[in-house]
Amino acid sequence: MRRQHILKKLFFPVGSRKKTQRRAEVELPKNWLLMAGLFTFFVSHVNATSTNAIPSNLLEKSLKELLDMPISIIGRREPVARIPAAVSVVTQDDIHRSGAMSIPEALRLVPGLDVAQLDSSQWAVSARGFNDIYANKLLVLQDGRSLYTPLFSGVFWDTQGTLMEDIDRIEVVRGPGATLWGANAVNGVINIITKNAKDTQGFLLTGGGGTQYRGFAGFRFGDQIGTNAFFRIYGTYQDHDDTVLANGDDANNNWRMAR
Repeated sequence: MRRQHILKKLFFPVGSRKKTQRRAEVELPKNWLLMAGLFTFFVSHVNATSTNAIPSNLLEKSLKELLDMPISIIGRREPVARIPAAVSVVTQDDIHRSGAMSIPEALRLVPGLDVAQLDSSQWAVSARGFNDIYANKLLVLQDGRSLYTPLFSGVFWDTQGTLMEDIDRIEVVRGPGATLWGANAVNGVINIITKNAKDTQGFLLTGGGGTQYRGFAGFRFGDQIGTNAFFRIYGTYQDHDDTVLANGDDANNNWRMAR
């Protein structure tokens, strides 16, 4: 009996310890109930009914509507809140308001993406650092088709002359995705989605000029040839001026492109 009494003193030197443990056991279910209630409210808030179209004015939309924006970069259209990745979306309205004249310029709107212009024609685009002109750890898709060149598995950004008005949205996944998309998706995925030919009917003519872009023009024509058959044709022209060196001299790298 004396030995048991000594052991009790060794294991329970303070009499209030049992009360403290009992109080913690009583408070723990209350905390978990509160967290479960908040989680249930958040899930019901995210899973509410949403529209399938991307909002035309994102500044006037609520957080719920932004989370319910449909994304198809994983192969099927899912709301942003359900995508298990860090996804950013650049809509046509974003491109129009920013005044981006090329796809690399539009990618500057994506947080966490490294975009650098090396000269009048060459761009370096990457994610998670290690960016240079030969960066090849970023998978770039346009309407499901890979844009990389077999020369170094990267992208020649100056040759991507898509009419900017034809781009519906640009979806960007930041982070490793090689297990799902392939070897080029080590640092992320860029998915460029253009508009359906049904939504680009009629004539479109654009043009302008400035200092760096001395002249640019684009045209598009879309028509219907059947009940469910639509088509469009387009052409672009760009005239780029020389970039300026650190000493103020021209770099003599002006170029033109028409397609």
